Amino acid sequence: MTLRELQGDGAEALDRAIELAARLIALANHVVALVGAGLSAESGVPTFRGPDGLWTKHGEPDLRDYERFVEDPKRWWEMRQERASRFAELAQALDTAVPNAGHFALRDLEEMGRLQHIITQNIDNLHQIAGSQAITEIHGNRTKLRCVSCNHRWPLEGFEIKEFPPKCPECRSGIVKGDTVMFGEPIPRDALDECINQSRMCDCMLLIGTSAVVYPAAGFPVDVRSSGGALIEVNPNETPLTELCDVVIRAPSGEALPLVVAKLRTA
Repeated sequence: MTLRELQGDGAEALDRAIELAARLIALANHVVALVGAGLSAESGVPTFRGPDGLWTKHGEPDLRDYERFVEDPKRWWEMRQERASRFAELAQALDTAVPNAGHFALRDLEEMGRLQHIITQNIDNLHQIAGSQAITEIHGNRTKLRCVSCNHRWPLEGFEIKEFPPKCPECRSGIVKGDTVMFGEPIPRDALDECINQSRMCDCMLLIGTSAVVYPAAGFPVDVRSSGGALIEVNPNETPLTELCDVVIRAPSGEALPLVVAKLRTA
């Protein structure tokens, strides 16, 4: 009988799932959290997909965005300034968002030595604000800039832009862009390599608020499962990876993760 079958249905399902999740985490040697937009949504950051998603309201982004950047980076920077108002709703939400209980629970798990790494698909910097340290941002960070040649990163605030496009002050040959990954842009090699490395070491992965439809991130849990690792899904909604999971916690991460932390503290 699998752990998912042991969970059952009814009022006790959540408590049982929390207990089983804590047990798997306690037995694991290298726990990695794969985090998606659901965690940020609990902090008021709007999602892109769905009935109230930004893309639903404003239309899909330009799928040739990165291609256009490569073709004419100067014009891309100019257009970036012109388009700023299009996603004012997202920018305002990101500027005012604060970490929620789920973010702080991940920090607690790291400080307890129970969580070794976070792979996040979110760009909002909320993990860092919450105090987590071991983080790979597979889609970049909105508060940073990055050289497309050497992958060196800087805080956006304080970076002096004297010309469009700005040149890399480190390698002197690369062009600087926002750290967030655009459509058509390859995942930065250093970030992708770290995700692959963490997935190889992982024997228990937490799938937190991810729709599991965006690759390559959605492939990491499959790799963990294929190598014999356990999967714990924390999500109010079913995902394409639900059937692969050993434990499914049908609750928001801000509700479920503090309960997991509490269970581990008393174990």
